[in-house]
Amino acid sequence: MRFGIVILPQYDWPEAVRYWRGAEELGFDQAWTYDHLSWKTLAGQRWHATVPTLTAAAMVTERIGLGTFVASPNFRHPVPFAKDVATVDQISGGRVLLGVGSGGTGFDAFVLGQPEYSPRQRFERFVEFAEGLDVLLRFEQPGSDGISFDGEWFTASGARMVGEPAQRPRMPLHIAAEGPKSLALAARIGDGWVTTGGTVDGTDAWWRRVAELSARLDEACESVGREVSSIDRILSLDSDERYSLASAAAFEDAVGRAAELGFTDVVAHWPREHGLYAGDESVLDEVAQLLPELR
Repeated sequence: MRFGIVILPQYDWPEAVRYWRGAEELGFDQAWTYDHLSWKTLAGQRWHATVPTLTAAAMVTERIGLGTFVASPNFRHPVPFAKDVATVDQISGGRVLLGVGSGGTGFDAFVLGQPEYSPRQRFERFVEFAEGLDVLLRFEQPGSDGISFDGEWFTASGARMVGEPAQRPRMPLHIAAEGPKSLALAARIGDGWVTTGGTVDGTDAWWRRVAELSARLDEACESVGREVSSIDRILSLDSDERYSLASAAAFEDAVGRAAELGFTDVVAHWPREHGLYAGDESVLDEVAQLLPELR
Protein backbone atom coordinates (compact mmCIF):
# COMPACT_ATOMS: atom_id res chain seq x y z
CA MET A 1 0.00 0.00 0.00
CA ARG A 2 1.16 3.52 -0.84
CA PHE A 3 -0.09 6.61 0.93
CA GLY A 4 -0.92 9.97 -0.57
CA ILE A 5 -2.12 13.24 0.88
CA VAL A 6 -3.87 16.15 -0.81
CA ILE A 7 -2.60 19.62 0.00
CA LEU A 8 -5.17 22.10 -1.21
CA PRO A 9 -3.51 25.04 -3.05
CA GLN A 10 -4.73 27.59 -0.53
CA TYR A 11 -1.52 28.47 1.26
CA ASP A 12 0.72 31.38 0.30
CA TRP A 13 4.39 30.73 -0.29
CA PRO A 14 6.56 30.31 1.73
CA GLU A 15 3.97 29.20 4.33
CA ALA A 16 3.04 26.35 2.00
CA VAL A 17 6.54 24.90 2.29
CA ARG A 18 5.73 23.32 5.64
CA TYR A 19 2.90 21.30 4.13
CA TRP A 20 4.79 19.90 1.15
CA ARG A 21 8.00 19.28 3.06
CA GLY A 22 5.95 17.98 5.98
CA ALA A 23 4.21 15.40 3.79
CA GLU A 24 7.61 14.03 2.83
CA GLU A 25 8.97 14.09 6.38
CA LEU A 26 5.88 12.28 7.68
CA GLY A 27 6.56 9.42 5.28
CA PHE A 28 3.79 9.84 2.71
CA ASP A 29 4.61 8.46 -0.72
CA GLN A 30 2.69 11.07 -2.69
CA ALA A 31 1.50 14.65 -2.26
CA TRP A 32 -1.30 15.78 -4.55
CA THR A 33 -3.12 19.03 -5.17
CA TYR A 34 -6.39 19.81 -6.91
CA ASP A 35 -6.30 21.19 -10.45
CA HIS A 36 -9.18 23.67 -10.38
CA LEU A 37 -9.53 27.37 -11.00
CA SER A 38 -11.88 27.47 -8.04
CA TRP A 39 -13.68 24.77 -6.12
CA LYS A 40 -17.07 24.28 -4.50
CA THR A 41 -17.56 25.89 -1.09
CA LEU A 42 -13.99 27.22 -1.14
CA ALA A 43 -14.60 29.34 -4.24
CA GLY A 44 -14.40 32.60 -2.30
CA GLN A 45 -11.11 31.70 -0.62
CA ARG A 46 -7.50 31.98 -1.73
CA TRP A 47 -6.71 29.35 -4.35
CA HIS A 48 -3.38 29.19 -6.17
CA ALA A 49 -2.55 27.76 -9.61
CA THR A 50 -1.59 24.10 -9.81
CA VAL A 51 1.51 23.98 -12.02
CA PRO A 52 3.43 26.76 -10.21
CA THR A 53 2.49 25.16 -6.89
CA LEU A 54 3.86 21.76 -7.95
CA THR A 55 6.98 23.41 -9.35
CA ALA A 56 7.65 25.13 -6.04
CA ALA A 57 6.90 21.89 -4.18
CA ALA A 58 9.45 20.07 -6.36
CA MET A 59 12.12 22.53 -5.26
CA VAL A 60 11.59 21.95 -1.52
CA THR A 61 11.21 18.14 -1.57
CA GLU A 62 13.45 15.30 -2.71
CA ARG A 63 11.58 12.00 -2.67
CA ILE A 64 7.83 12.34 -2.60
CA GLY A 65 5.69 11.94 -5.73
CA LEU A 66 3.86 15.10 -6.82
CA GLY A 67 0.49 14.83 -8.49
CA THR A 68 -2.60 16.47 -9.96
CA PHE A 69 -5.81 15.24 -8.35
CA VAL A 70 -7.13 15.59 -11.02
CA ALA A 71 -6.56 17.70 -14.13
CA SER A 72 -9.37 18.01 -16.66
CA PRO A 73 -10.14 19.42 -20.10
CA ASN A 74 -12.52 21.98 -18.57
CA PHE A 75 -9.81 24.62 -18.95
CA ARG A 76 -6.81 22.63 -20.22
CA HIS A 77 -5.52 21.92 -23.74
CA PRO A 78 -3.28 18.84 -23.91
CA VAL A 79 -0.40 20.56 -25.77
CA PRO A 80 0.49 23.40 -23.35
CA PHE A 81 -0.51 21.30 -20.36
CA ALA A 82 1.73 18.42 -21.43
CA LYS A 83 4.66 20.82 -21.73
CA ASP A 84 3.86 22.29 -18.31
CA VAL A 85 3.79 18.95 -16.48
CA ALA A 86 6.76 17.57 -18.44
CA THR A 87 8.78 20.57 -17.29
CA VAL A 88 7.73 20.03 -13.67
CA ASP A 89 8.70 16.37 -14.09
CA GLN A 90 12.16 17.39 -15.29
CA ILE A 91 12.58 19.86 -12.42
CA SER A 92 11.47 17.28 -9.85
CA GLY A 93 13.72 14.54 -11.16
CA GLY A 94 10.87 12.41 -12.48
CA ARG A 95 8.39 12.56 -9.60
CA VAL A 96 5.20 13.80 -11.29
CA LEU A 97 2.03 11.67 -11.14
CA LEU A 98 -0.57 12.84 -13.63
CA GLY A 99 -4.15 12.33 -12.51
CA VAL A 100 -6.77 13.27 -15.10
CA GLY A 101 -10.57 13.25 -15.21
CA SER A 102 -13.41 14.43 -17.41
CA GLY A 103 -14.02 17.55 -15.30
CA GLY A 104 -16.95 18.50 -13.12
CA THR A 105 -19.92 20.69 -14.00
CA GLY A 106 -19.16 23.47 -11.53
CA PHE A 107 -17.20 26.71 -11.78
CA ASP A 108 -14.40 25.34 -13.99
CA ALA A 109 -16.89 24.16 -16.59
CA PHE A 110 -18.22 27.64 -17.37
CA VAL A 111 -15.62 30.22 -16.29
CA LEU A 112 -14.20 30.51 -19.81
CA GLY A 113 -17.63 30.95 -21.35
CA GLN A 114 -18.15 27.32 -22.27
CA PRO A 115 -21.63 26.03 -23.10
CA GLU A 116 -23.17 23.27 -21.01
CA TYR A 117 -21.98 20.01 -22.56
CA SER A 118 -23.87 16.74 -22.38
CA PRO A 119 -22.32 13.79 -20.50
CA ARG A 120 -21.50 12.20 -23.85
CA GLN A 121 -19.73 15.34 -25.07
CA ARG A 122 -17.77 15.63 -21.84
CA PHE A 123 -16.65 12.02 -22.13
CA GLU A 124 -15.63 12.37 -25.78
CA ARG A 125 -13.65 15.48 -24.91
CA PHE A 126 -11.98 13.61 -22.06
CA VAL A 127 -10.95 10.75 -24.34
CA GLU A 128 -9.23 13.19 -26.70
CA PHE A 129 -7.59 14.98 -23.79
CA ALA A 130 -6.23 11.78 -22.19
CA GLU A 131 -5.14 10.23 -25.47
CA GLY A 132 -3.41 13.46 -26.46
CA LEU A 133 -1.47 13.56 -23.18
CA ASP A 134 -0.60 9.88 -23.55
CA VAL A 135 1.06 10.60 -26.91
CA LEU A 136 2.61 13.97 -26.09
CA LEU A 137 4.34 12.85 -22.91
CA ARG A 138 6.19 9.97 -24.54
CA PHE A 139 9.67 10.26 -26.00
CA GLU A 140 9.73 12.14 -29.29
CA GLN A 141 12.35 10.83 -31.68
CA PRO A 142 14.94 13.48 -32.73
CA GLY A 143 14.37 14.89 -36.17
CA SER A 144 10.68 14.10 -36.28
CA ASP A 145 8.07 16.54 -37.46
CA GLY A 146 6.58 16.82 -34.01
CA ILE A 147 3.31 15.43 -32.74
CA SER A 148 0.07 16.09 -34.57
CA PHE A 149 -3.54 15.09 -34.05
CA ASP A 150 -6.81 16.52 -35.28
CA GLY A 151 -9.85 15.74 -33.18
CA GLU A 152 -13.27 17.21 -32.62
CA TRP A 153 -12.13 18.88 -29.40
CA PHE A 154 -8.34 19.27 -29.61
CA THR A 155 -5.85 19.80 -32.41
CA ALA A 156 -2.05 19.73 -32.47
CA SER A 157 0.12 20.54 -35.47
CA GLY A 158 3.75 19.52 -35.10
CA ALA A 159 3.76 20.01 -31.31
CA ARG A 160 7.18 19.97 -29.69
CA MET A 161 7.76 18.73 -26.18
CA VAL A 162 10.42 19.33 -23.54
CA GLY A 163 12.63 16.55 -24.89
CA GLU A 164 13.44 13.16 -23.49
CA PRO A 165 10.96 12.37 -20.69
CA ALA A 166 12.22 12.26 -17.13
CA GLN A 167 10.17 9.07 -16.72
CA ARG A 168 10.09 6.40 -19.43
CA PRO A 169 8.06 5.90 -21.47
CA ARG A 170 6.21 8.78 -19.78
CA MET A 171 5.05 9.86 -16.35
CA PRO A 172 2.30 7.65 -14.86
CA LEU A 173 -1.15 8.54 -16.20
CA HIS A 174 -3.93 7.94 -13.67
CA ILE A 175 -7.49 8.01 -15.02
CA ALA A 176 -10.37 9.07 -12.77
CA ALA A 177 -13.30 6.91 -13.80
CA GLU A 178 -16.64 5.54 -12.61
CA GLY A 179 -18.78 4.88 -15.67
CA PRO A 180 -18.25 1.90 -18.01
CA LYS A 181 -16.75 3.97 -20.83
CA SER A 182 -14.28 5.82 -18.63
CA LEU A 183 -13.32 2.56 -16.88
CA ALA A 184 -12.63 1.10 -20.31
CA LEU A 185 -10.41 4.11 -21.06
CA ALA A 186 -8.53 3.57 -17.79
CA ALA A 187 -8.02 -0.11 -18.65
CA ARG A 188 -6.77 0.79 -22.12
CA ILE A 189 -4.25 3.60 -21.47
CA GLY A 190 -4.07 4.21 -17.71
CA ASP A 191 -1.18 3.30 -15.45
CA GLY A 192 -3.60 3.82 -12.60
CA TRP A 193 -7.28 4.25 -11.82
CA VAL A 194 -8.53 6.97 -9.49
CA THR A 195 -11.90 6.85 -7.76
CA THR A 196 -13.75 8.77 -5.08
CA GLY A 197 -16.36 6.03 -4.90
CA GLY A 198 -19.04 8.49 -5.94
CA THR A 199 -21.69 10.12 -3.79
CA VAL A 200 -23.45 7.51 -1.67
CA ASP A 201 -25.31 7.95 1.63
CA GLY A 202 -23.79 5.98 4.48
CA THR A 203 -20.25 4.70 4.99
CA ASP A 204 -21.06 1.01 4.50
CA ALA A 205 -22.98 1.76 1.32
CA TRP A 206 -20.03 3.78 0.07
CA TRP A 207 -17.63 0.89 0.63
CA ARG A 208 -20.00 -1.43 -1.23
CA ARG A 209 -20.00 1.06 -4.10
CA VAL A 210 -16.19 1.15 -4.09
CA ALA A 211 -16.11 -2.65 -4.26
CA GLU A 212 -18.54 -2.62 -7.20
CA LEU A 213 -16.43 -0.09 -9.09
CA SER A 214 -13.27 -2.11 -8.50
CA ALA A 215 -14.99 -5.22 -9.84
CA ARG A 216 -16.07 -3.27 -12.92
CA LEU A 217 -12.48 -2.22 -13.51
CA ASP A 218 -11.51 -5.90 -13.38
CA GLU A 219 -14.07 -6.57 -16.11
CA ALA A 220 -12.80 -3.64 -18.18
CA CYS A 221 -9.22 -4.91 -17.95
CA GLU A 222 -10.26 -8.43 -18.89
CA SER A 223 -12.19 -7.14 -21.90
CA VAL A 224 -9.00 -5.63 -23.37
CA GLY A 225 -6.78 -8.54 -22.35
CA ARG A 226 -5.02 -6.71 -19.55
CA GLU A 227 -3.92 -8.26 -16.27
CA VAL A 228 -6.09 -6.80 -13.51
CA SER A 229 -3.03 -6.50 -11.28
CA SER A 230 -1.16 -4.35 -13.80
CA ILE A 231 -3.09 -1.15 -13.04
CA ASP A 232 -2.69 0.82 -9.83
CA ARG A 233 -5.89 1.49 -7.90
CA ILE A 234 -6.04 4.83 -6.09
CA LEU A 235 -8.86 5.49 -3.65
CA SER A 236 -9.70 8.96 -2.33
CA LEU A 237 -10.90 8.26 1.19
CA ASP A 238 -12.59 11.56 2.04
CA SER A 239 -15.82 13.37 1.25
CA ASP A 240 -17.97 16.15 2.69
CA GLU A 241 -19.38 13.68 5.24
CA ARG A 242 -16.51 11.25 5.74
CA TYR A 243 -12.97 12.18 6.78
CA SER A 244 -10.31 9.50 7.14
CA LEU A 245 -8.00 11.64 9.29
CA ALA A 246 -10.63 12.33 11.93
CA SER A 247 -8.48 9.99 14.02
CA ALA A 248 -5.61 7.57 13.57
CA ALA A 249 -8.05 4.71 14.22
CA ALA A 250 -10.37 5.95 11.44
CA PHE A 251 -7.45 6.10 9.03
CA GLU A 252 -6.23 2.63 9.96
CA ASP A 253 -9.71 1.20 9.48
CA ALA A 254 -10.11 2.87 6.06
CA VAL A 255 -6.71 1.62 4.91
CA GLY A 256 -7.56 -1.92 5.98
CA ARG A 257 -10.84 -1.89 4.09
CA ALA A 258 -9.17 -0.46 0.99
CA ALA A 259 -6.46 -3.12 1.11
CA GLU A 260 -9.07 -5.88 1.31
CA LEU A 261 -10.56 -4.53 -1.94
CA GLY A 262 -7.21 -4.61 -3.71
CA PHE A 263 -6.36 -0.92 -3.71
CA THR A 264 -2.68 -0.12 -4.08
CA ASP A 265 -2.90 3.53 -2.98
CA VAL A 266 -5.08 5.55 -0.65
CA VAL A 267 -5.30 9.34 -0.54
CA ALA A 268 -6.39 11.51 2.39
CA HIS A 269 -6.55 15.31 2.78
CA TRP A 270 -4.33 17.44 4.99
CA PRO A 271 -6.44 18.61 7.97
CA ARG A 272 -7.81 22.13 7.68
CA GLU A 273 -8.65 24.39 10.61
CA HIS A 274 -12.38 24.45 9.90
CA GLY A 275 -15.00 23.55 7.32
CA LEU A 276 -14.25 20.89 4.73
CA TYR A 277 -11.67 18.31 5.90
CA ALA A 278 -11.47 19.99 9.31
CA GLY A 279 -9.22 18.11 11.70
CA ASP A 280 -6.30 18.16 14.06
CA GLU A 281 -2.80 18.08 12.58
CA SER A 282 -1.64 16.00 15.56
CA VAL A 283 -3.43 13.06 13.91
CA LEU A 284 -0.86 13.23 11.11
CA ASP A 285 1.90 12.50 13.61
CA GLU A 286 -0.02 9.47 14.89
CA VAL A 287 -0.67 8.26 11.34
CA ALA A 288 3.01 8.68 10.45
CA GLN A 289 3.84 6.13 13.14
CA LEU A 290 1.39 3.68 11.58
CA LEU A 291 2.50 3.98 7.95
CA PRO A 292 5.40 1.47 8.08
CA GLU A 293 3.22 -1.31 9.45
CA LEU A 294 0.31 -0.47 7.14
CA ARG A 295 2.45 -0.74 3.99
